[in-house]
Amino acid sequence: MEETPPEAPVDEARAEIVAKLTEELGAAVLQSHIRVGDDLWVRVARDAWREAGIVVRDALGFRAFEFLSAIDWLPSPFGKGEDSPTDVRAEPSTEIVTGYAGGDTRFQVIARAQSYSHKLGINLKVDLPDDDLTLPTWLPVFAGVNWHEREVHEMFGITFTGHPYLLNLYLPGEFEGYPLRKDFPLLARHVKPWPGIVDVEPMPAGDDEAEPEAAAEGEESS
Repeated sequence: MEETPPEAPVDEARAEIVAKLTEELGAAVLQSHIRVGDDLWVRVARDAWREAGIVVRDALGFRAFEFLSAIDWLPSPFGKGEDSPTDVRAEPSTEIVTGYAGGDTRFQVIARAQSYSHKLGINLKVDLPDDDLTLPTWLPVFAGVNWHEREVHEMFGITFTGHPYLLNLYLPGEFEGYPLRKDFPLLARHVKPWPGIVDVEPMPAGDDEAEPEAAAEGEESS
């Protein structure tokens, strides 16, 4: 008799959140991923981004905003930043592979909110096409998003329409480029390797290595 395979674990609380969100947003919920007992990701359509935030806040009770950021799924054309510039590098991949809840574009915005009453968090994701890196601001949803959207605008070049104050937080106003994009060259790492690669003290010799060295020193002195 064949053994019946065990049933896959079910996270009823998070599955219910996805069901309620889908009930409110319909086809604007594009994909979801539940890591059982741990976390939840939901990808929504761009034209429903602000509405999704309001539904999450008011209908689902996720009233504590935690963060908003962006993801560039492009593999780095420069290889790993910690590699030495003298190393032979393989041709970099150009295949874009997105994470939980999928995606159709290189750039995504991700935001997270928490429900302290349910003791659960939710990650909302949205795709941004390369030729239109704009998204409605979440300021009417969570006031705490102000600084986060400014940072994403500065570091990724994503514009949040309706945000009244998208000024740089870190870089001078005349700075060109977006440092957190994968295709932004960190020139200092192309002329010299990370300090951790070259400034490494040699490991102490083991007993097997130390004995021949000691013997060799004795022969030279005799």
